[in-house]
Amino acid sequence: MPALDDAYANGAHIDGATEYPARWNTAAAAFRAQLGPRAELGLSYGPSERQAFDLFHPEGDVNGVLIFVHGGYWRLFDRSTWSHFAAGALAQGWAVAMPSYDLCPDVHIAGITQQIAQAVQAVAKRTTGPISLAGHSAGGHLVARMCAPGMLPADVMARVFHVMPISPLSDLEPLVQTTMNDDFRMDAGMALAESPLTQPAPAVPVTVWVGADERPAFLDQAMWLVDAWSCAEVVAPAVHHFDVIDALTDPDSDMIKRLTGGA
Repeated sequence: MPALDDAYANGAHIDGATEYPARWNTAAAAFRAQLGPRAELGLSYGPSERQAFDLFHPEGDVNGVLIFVHGGYWRLFDRSTWSHFAAGALAQGWAVAMPSYDLCPDVHIAGITQQIAQAVQAVAKRTTGPISLAGHSAGGHLVARMCAPGMLPADVMARVFHVMPISPLSDLEPLVQTTMNDDFRMDAGMALAESPLTQPAPAVPVTVWVGADERPAFLDQAMWLVDAWSCAEVVAPAVHHFDVIDALTDPDSDMIKRLTGGA
């Protein structure tokens, strides 16, 4: 395996990595079934089948909406794998939206960024109150990109309460040198344009979250964005790239409290 391929290979360095997707899918399906009518599924935001989001509603009054964007190196997964990670925010009285998006190589990463901007606007139209954005891995890149000037309309950006790139990819240039670029089809200019660390620091609160047991490349990617934006960083102890998002299920976690303003 080429050196940079190994640097960005998470599963190869996590015990039981192959078991995670099936576990996530089982938990997500059970969670949707448990919510019943409080789960609106497959709400379209664009012309392709994958341009749709699920919207989960809390019981009682709604305090805001968390939009969670999944990872998978822009090449894998859809919204159905992650539903149960809405549990923490729902318990805090926040709705949770989870979009899917078209995948590489069918689209470029820049096209996925534009799709997520459309998804955020569609969610905003269906909801009221503050909006928090959280994304994991490639999803962390995508929510960070939403902070770029002009990416979201001013009225939507004015509602953004907190942005949390979790284990994000903030500099895409190294990925040009991996075999994954066969799917990304990026050149150096495209990588530069899509790298959040080249964007101006946003005015909204941002926390970059990363697991202490992650690959050094991901610790670097998180640090680079923190340095570029002078924003908050949390290096969560004893978690790796796959379980760093488990805190989203806990309404009392620091992760959820930052995203929802919970006490």
